[in-house]
Amino acid sequence: MSANICGDYKTTYKEDMVLFQTKFSRFWLAVFILALYAVPPLLGNYTLYVANMICIAVIGALGINILTGFTGQISLGHGAFIGIGAYTSGYLTMKLGVPFIIALPCAGLITALFGMVFGIPSLRLKGLYLAIATLAAQFIIEYLMVHLESITNGVLGLLVDSPSIFGFSFDTDLKYFYLTVTIAILATMYAKNIVRTRPGRAFIAIRDRYISAEVMGVNLFKYKLMAFAISSFLAGIAGSLWAHYVTIITPEHFTIGVSIQYLAMIIIGGLGHIIGSIYGAIFMVLLPEVLRLISESLSSHFPVIVNLFAAIKEGVFGAIIIGFLIYEPDGLAHRWQMIKAYWKLWPFSY
Repeated sequence: MSANICGDYKTTYKEDMVLFQTKFSRFWLAVFILALYAVPPLLGNYTLYVANMICIAVIGALGINILTGFTGQISLGHGAFIGIGAYTSGYLTMKLGVPFIIALPCAGLITALFGMVFGIPSLRLKGLYLAIATLAAQFIIEYLMVHLESITNGVLGLLVDSPSIFGFSFDTDLKYFYLTVTIAILATMYAKNIVRTRPGRAFIAIRDRYISAEVMGVNLFKYKLMAFAISSFLAGIAGSLWAHYVTIITPEHFTIGVSIQYLAMIIIGGLGHIIGSIYGAIFMVLLPEVLRLISESLSSHFPVIVNLFAAIKEGVFGAIIIGFLIYEPDGLAHRWQMIKAYWKLWPFSY
């Protein structure tokens, strides 16, 4: 009884590894998930559009966070891998007639295969050199998107229909939200569990001290390729969902700027934190929308702002990333932990 009064103590490793360790956290998680499914019918199409883009971004951010945040392998080719997933799903459904429910996992698996191929140099390359290698992968895949016209339709783009599962078509923002949020929840649970397993601990060991990890018996080549595969699989899933939502794919959608944007998500959200992927995705999707609304509100008084919006947006992105690197290098996830710790100890939080 004294243990329950004084604190929340665990007597077994199994209890200590439980994801949601208190009734309080389990209750509010259930309320949050219930709200995710109950509130959307009350929202407008624009809000649902933004929510769909956030869910897709969360899946992609989880992928790059596993690779970069947990395994320490810098990637500048994540946008290209998302493109592979988009084109794979579009080609399978539109040109081969494959059902979406099969095309979706196939997009992830084929993207994972590409990720493993381009991840092979990670055994020899580290840090900046690995970043340059993944940047090369970005440019190679961009070139293939443009010139493999029999698959991608080149610069003209590939038209994709809204997905349909067992005759039910996800042809509205509301219907599509239920699809994206469900897959985003499943991806989050998968990522949260994978980092608690033996491969997840190997990822963290490689990130922190790869020489020590190798001495302890961690197979660097195996687990680095596994990290690339998992990261690329989630990128492929995100690409597939994105393609069937916007219904048109062009190579301009998957440039180096997209890769940098996803890297910014995990920097702002928090490297090595699953919740950081969610915070970063929400932040980076909402930021341009907020800037656009501010620009529109000021356009009547300052018309020149509308013309400068693109440049202002890129400048704000850069300034925010630099600000987080300087003042909050652990991201929004760390700030949230500090806020929770403050209120848990209040009024003795000093």
